[in-house]
Amino acid sequence: MAAVQNKELMQRIFDGLGRGDGKLFRDSLADDFRWVVTGKTKWSGTYSCKRNVFDQLLSPLYSLFADQYITTASRIVADEDVVVVECQGRVTLKTGKPYNNNYCWVCRLAGGKILELTEYMDTELANSVL
Repeated sequence: MAAVQNKELMQRIFDGLGRGDGKLFRDSLADDFRWVVTGKTKWSGTYSCKRNVFDQLLSPLYSLFADQYITTASRIVADEDVVVVECQGRVTLKTGKPYNNNYCWVCRLAGGKILELTEYMDTELANSVL
């Protein structure tokens, strides 16, 4: 896919995520997808394969949430097979604390699938709230 199509796919994904609908995001992950969470947090590390991403990262993380996690994109930039998304996530934890973080996702796509996502965030906030 060209940069334009990759950017359009990520825009559609974030349109859904902004409504709390992660279906297109899930469906767009390649089976051998890899998610790298940078920094030094409990969640930092490399999660390889779509199933492990859900079992080891997203399911445990989402179990902390009291309500629907919403992620919105403020900027999406594409160059060939790489799409960079500046985004903001917001949710309330079961503890009652808000968790509103800013992210930068650097994604590599091929054939309409996300192959790799490297996530940059406010790790101090993640450590203090999560």
